[in-house]
Amino acid sequence: MDLDAVLTFVAAADAGQFQQAAAELAVTQQAVSKRIAALERTLGVRLFTRTPRGAELTIDGQAFLPHARELLRVAERAVASVRTGSRPLRVDMIASRGAASGLLRDFHRARPEIELDVVMLFDIETAVAAIRSGVIDASFRAVAVPGRPLPEDIEAVRVLDEPLQLLTGPGHALASARSVRLAQLAGHRIWMPGIVPGTEWAAYYDDLVAEFGLTIEATGPNFGSDALLDTIADTPALATFMGEHTRLVWPAGHGLRRIPVTDPTPVYPHSLLWHRDNPHPAMATLRAHLAAATADHDAAGTWTPDWTIPR
Repeated sequence: MDLDAVLTFVAAADAGQFQQAAAELAVTQQAVSKRIAALERTLGVRLFTRTPRGAELTIDGQAFLPHARELLRVAERAVASVRTGSRPLRVDMIASRGAASGLLRDFHRARPEIELDVVMLFDIETAVAAIRSGVIDASFRAVAVPGRPLPEDIEAVRVLDEPLQLLTGPGHALASARSVRLAQLAGHRIWMPGIVPGTEWAAYYDDLVAEFGLTIEATGPNFGSDALLDTIADTPALATFMGEHTRLVWPAGHGLRRIPVTDPTPVYPHSLLWHRDNPHPAMATLRAHLAAATADHDAAGTWTPDWTIPR
């Protein structure tokens, strides 16, 4: 159904005259008549009768009027749902318990008047495609993948370097250490079933393994963080890496240890990605907040791959 014709019908019904409706809509009276006639053909009924005083609704016109008003309200809501500045800022992050989630929660606390729509996509290719198509406004991603540079229309900036910690159960050989040097981890089994080949986080850990001779195992299905914590707690031979800002809760009986890694400290470089021409007014606000709230990057004593997104 032609919404311009519906709008014209409502304007004519409210005005009681085609001429006045034409003036309100900034069209000719002939255009009003043609739109009404086309709508009547679509509906198969007469909507108006002409009188010396103007135009009066027929019984069918009176029945259709409230539905016509609702059609226009629905159309306006549909437009508002995607209109820049009136719709939520759509932001992607990998997981709800990770560092990016904390950054976004801090932003929401600082700027509660900005409505957010949070989504969780899988890998960087999916996120970049969603940014370029306008499905999302921004994405928190760790790094670009070597050999697959970001498209020229995608902007990116490092927003947080998150130190990795070693997570062990109470029976692990390093469980009593207050900190461990990265070189000490050579020969220890580090189990990370969430690593998926071809993803940006797999590329990060591949470089970490190559640089420091670590053993990272990604075997077995990934049943989620609860199953990972249960296994680490019960298996003295296994440990895992966890971001310093990852928020997890485990039973007190697990006795898990979070141990800082030093000399150097491997840091996971989280970045914000967005389209160069993104028009949402809240994008600039989010970027300014992150720039003011996050620490310096590439600090002394830390390690990141040399292909990470620069500050």
